[in-house]
Amino acid sequence: MSDLSTQSKRNRGSYAIMIFPVLFCIVFVMHFHSGPDFFHFRLHYVPRDPTQVVTSLVRAQNHWPMVHDPHILGYLGLPFLLLSAYTLYRVSRGARPRLSAITMFVTAAGTIYLGGVFGMWTAFYRGLGEVDPKYLDGAIATFKGMTEPQGAFLLTTTLAKLAMIGLAAQSLVLWGLPRVSRAAVVLIALGCTLVLVFWDLDNWMLIGMMLVMGGFVGLMPALRAE
Repeated sequence: MSDLSTQSKRNRGSYAIMIFPVLFCIVFVMHFHSGPDFFHFRLHYVPRDPTQVVTSLVRAQNHWPMVHDPHILGYLGLPFLLLSAYTLYRVSRGARPRLSAITMFVTAAGTIYLGGVFGMWTAFYRGLGEVDPKYLDGAIATFKGMTEPQGAFLLTTTLAKLAMIGLAAQSLVLWGLPRVSRAAVVLIALGCTLVLVFWDLDNWMLIGMMLVMGGFVGLMPALRAE
């Protein structure tokens, strides 16, 4: 009975790794205004017109719950990225303790900076919803200045990418270990690479996160045996 109980706990614990990719798939889906938007694939990010963004947010005056903002969902979901990083570390630490610790640290560090990115965008969007419409021109100018890809904004965004670099590296540390599917390793690494290469392009990032999800599913036998 004790063995069955332990195995049941392991099985439940192994499913927890799926929370992060599932949540972030939802985050990316929330960025699409309609189904056909998903099929507008681009090879590089083109920022939305700041005038259009700020005008729509100022006019809306935050007339929707905060949870409807995908940035806040991503922000609140980041602890599950740390959970995923620790789970991968548990699988690999016995065979490769040093590499496992280093790559988990990179993921954890990147998660801190990724929290900064989500925190910035959440604050921008909710803050603009509180602006008096008579100050629209000033709000547009401020938003343009704050979101230019330079300075502190660029630094925070660049460092946030360490989260995906670390997660990809953690998956590669698993290569060749007993019970670890090589296909799962490839899926996780490829998914993280897509997110990195097509940063801010939600359809590509959604595909990347779905690949990570598939890789996590492939790790289930190793997680249950751990």
